[in-house]
Amino acid sequence: MTMEVEDTKTNIDDYYGRKGGFRACMFIFVLVALENMGFVANMLSLVLYFMKVMHFDLSGSANTLTNFMGCTFLLSIVGGFISDSILSRLHTALLFGFIEILGMVLLTIQAYAKNLHPSACGKPTCVKGGIALMLYASLSLLALGSGGVRGSLAPLGADQFDQKNPKEAVALASFFNYLLLSTTIGATIGVTGIVYVSTEKAWYLGFFISTVTAFVGFLVVAIGKPFYRIQPPAQSPLTKIAQVIVVAFKNRKISVPQNAEELFEINEKDRVSTEERISHTNQFRWLDRAAIVPKESGLEEWKVCTVTQIEEVKILGRMLPILASTVLMNTCMAQLQTLSVQQGSVMDTSLGSIKIPAPSIPVIPLVFMSILLPIYEFFFVPFARKITKHPSGITQLQRVGVGLVLSAISMAVAGLVEVKRRNQANKDLLKPISLFWLSFQYGIFGIADMFTLVGLLEFFYKEAPLGMRSLSTSFTWLTLSFGYFLSSAFVSIINSVTKRIAPSKHGWLHGLDINKNNVNLFYWFLAILSVLNFFVYLYFASWYKYKPENPDDASKSSQQSISASNSVFLQSKEEKVQESTEDQKTN
Repeated sequence: MTMEVEDTKTNIDDYYGRKGGFRACMFIFVLVALENMGFVANMLSLVLYFMKVMHFDLSGSANTLTNFMGCTFLLSIVGGFISDSILSRLHTALLFGFIEILGMVLLTIQAYAKNLHPSACGKPTCVKGGIALMLYASLSLLALGSGGVRGSLAPLGADQFDQKNPKEAVALASFFNYLLLSTTIGATIGVTGIVYVSTEKAWYLGFFISTVTAFVGFLVVAIGKPFYRIQPPAQSPLTKIAQVIVVAFKNRKISVPQNAEELFEINEKDRVSTEERISHTNQFRWLDRAAIVPKESGLEEWKVCTVTQIEEVKILGRMLPILASTVLMNTCMAQLQTLSVQQGSVMDTSLGSIKIPAPSIPVIPLVFMSILLPIYEFFFVPFARKITKHPSGITQLQRVGVGLVLSAISMAVAGLVEVKRRNQANKDLLKPISLFWLSFQYGIFGIADMFTLVGLLEFFYKEAPLGMRSLSTSFTWLTLSFGYFLSSAFVSIINSVTKRIAPSKHGWLHGLDINKNNVNLFYWFLAILSVLNFFVYLYFASWYKYKPENPDDASKSSQQSISASNSVFLQSKEEKVQESTEDQKTN
């Protein structure tokens, strides 16, 4: 047993010495940039495609887009689950990449074929029959593919760094900044070039370019396979979670021992070298019942769990309030991607003799982010690191908190800009204010997103148990998903409520004429909710307990283990050693 463990450790050390690092991540950065050229461009321009080509009304086009984006990010959990338990993260990304490209092909075909466009009918939606089937089939495939890629790609990149190595731990913090920078560069090209082609030339050309760039990106990431550290899939994280909950429920009538040393854990010498060990914590103590060794039966997986397995479930439980308190920020982002584009479509889009498409206005915050990210990485992080001694300069939750504050400010500014825009439109419809007034709200929110998105990705990856990192990283996209769905719900609820109380008997967001709406009130409503939400976040962020920076050192000083060398439980561990050795040799 000991010889097998040592051989496995040697194999893994050699394996990690040859592969990984930023050399491997370069292939991933290329894919992120190329794929996001089309993804972000479509995310911003599809609301106009739905209105002008598919003939949805104002709220219908906004809700269709936000529901599509919500499904995309929700389905990232599928990609995360598969890459943790069934396929490797690389193969999962390539599989869902194929599905994404298939969806883009169908969308391109429908945009090209005039007979697949509905006729204007004056109703909230004119899409029906075969046209509706093709539209929603293409959107469904695109959502599934894009979501699955996001659930597996970021963890694949982060796997190229070993957190136990101090130098690589610092590099891991930088990886997430470079990942966002790659996204930003790709998105900048997309919202200028691809959006211009879609809105000014032809929609099908924009979709076709998005398809080609995504295909090239996935081809590049496939070529990089020899350079990757590929983590083999492990036991299903959902199974491990279910085991803890089921066993804890079975033992619900048993008192939790006061001494944590009485709880079951595998001996350090019997533990598989590739497995993580997590120290016992006192939060969610009712789950500790799952680690009480039964007197009448052997050590079987569905009758007793290790302390580490229970702590993995506790970590996920501690993450959930953080996830929930960042949802509202993404609701605000969804409104900027729909209502602001609709605002921009009735503003002065001239820049000298050049006409700027309304969906291209987010290029301003993207340019800010492209400049600020290197400054943050090369100047702020080293300076903050000297003070805080933290690899990321500031903690992930502190970074998220900064983003939440800025998002509330962005919504307040958006309301003020809308008042100015609408007043000018009512004064002289032929002389609208410049589209670049929207850059204030976009710029502030872009900086907020720079802090929050990277903070959440790093937080969910680093805090997650080893076998749940893809699933946990998907929580970042899950907050986006819930934000988009909440956005659709807000639009419907606000319209329903304000229609009853407004003297005009119209909701704040109704019909096609944005000048007759009260978008500013909706923005201020979101700003107030964002302030309240920030205080909720502060409470849960202060309550959260981070994992030790070196879990192995922490575990050595924790409770003494109960020996179980002859149990069925440990026999399964020995099998995992052999499987792990074979997998590493294969890779």
